[in-house]
Amino acid sequence: MFKFEITFQSPSSKARLGRLSTPHGVVETPAFIFCATKAAIKGATAQDMRREKTQIILANTYHLMLQPGPDLMAKMGGLHRFMGWDGPMLTDSGGFQIFSLGHGSVAEEVKGRRGSSRPKSLLNINEEGATFKSYLDGKKHTLTPERSIQVQRALGADLIVVLDECTPFHVDKSYTEKSMYLSHRWAQRSLAEFQKGPEGIQELYGITQGGVYPDLRKTSADFVNSLPFFGHAVGGSLGADKTQMKEVVEMAMEPLDPARPVHLLGIGGVSDIFYGVEQGIDTFDCVHPTRLARHGGALVPAALGEGREHINLRNAQFREDQRPIDETCECQTCRTLSRSYLHHLLKAGELLAMHALTLHNVHFMNRLLEGIRHAIAAGTLEEEQKKWVG
Repeated sequence: MFKFEITFQSPSSKARLGRLSTPHGVVETPAFIFCATKAAIKGATAQDMRREKTQIILANTYHLMLQPGPDLMAKMGGLHRFMGWDGPMLTDSGGFQIFSLGHGSVAEEVKGRRGSSRPKSLLNINEEGATFKSYLDGKKHTLTPERSIQVQRALGADLIVVLDECTPFHVDKSYTEKSMYLSHRWAQRSLAEFQKGPEGIQELYGITQGGVYPDLRKTSADFVNSLPFFGHAVGGSLGADKTQMKEVVEMAMEPLDPARPVHLLGIGGVSDIFYGVEQGIDTFDCVHPTRLARHGGALVPAALGEGREHINLRNAQFREDQRPIDETCECQTCRTLSRSYLHHLLKAGELLAMHALTLHNVHFMNRLLEGIRHAIAAGTLEEEQKKWVG
């Protein structure tokens, strides 16, 4: 039921086309995975996602472990039946949440420097796992590698991930190395727990760590290559800026087994996706498209964004603009609604605005990745990038 086939390899870069087969369907790669963190895409239904040609979505182990709980999810038939989605799914391990709880930070910190004043609810990280207080009711929980796999088994996603400690950018090499080896031991325990379960229902991804350090990235890649994971995910800190992020992605990808699918965790900027594709990344995930929609942002090609990847429809310049967001876009929003109307909805605080912009941004990302796949096959990836990024 599970298979990853490389159907085309670019002769000029590491970019490739693939087919990722799962019990719930095939994902044509490179592909973007949308975040249904709490078993819901914010601003869209599962049917909306299918209508806009979405291939695969992900949900979050940490949040669903706390609410509604893995027992109920299993009783309701697992994630697919629970949320009415019949396509491929991935669940993360909860490792990123371990990081954010421990450092009181938001997503940007794991890729760079930004911090936050979010209260810290992590109580302890040790060999056993991570102990923390629930953000819902303050109840104490311990997430171990075994528990993470058990919860993901109950959730029933096609692709699941080992538990890791997602080390931030600001720690030194000594901490990064200790954390990497802890994640390796957790990965071995995750794999052992996974192998106790039935075969053919789910497949497991290992995670490479090592921060911004080339020798640690090589050590971590060698480690995951040595174990029978179905796929790999590139995790941890990717540096202080985009330049360093590119260096880290390159050093992380170089030693990885090219026969396995590779997922880049938490990256979804248009220019970042083009770079990742050139390095051989097969799938990406990020909350950016749907989060941007909730703040009035619409993703657009380079010519419309005037150097930016999106426009903000809250801006006064769109008050009397009768055009759609993008005249070349065939999403439901662009076919039926004007920029002026969307501007009005945002100013009026209408929920319809979030729904309409979410549909557009979802369609944009799927259209982007479809264009990338065609360009890889045609050998025109550089020209395609100019169309979207400039």
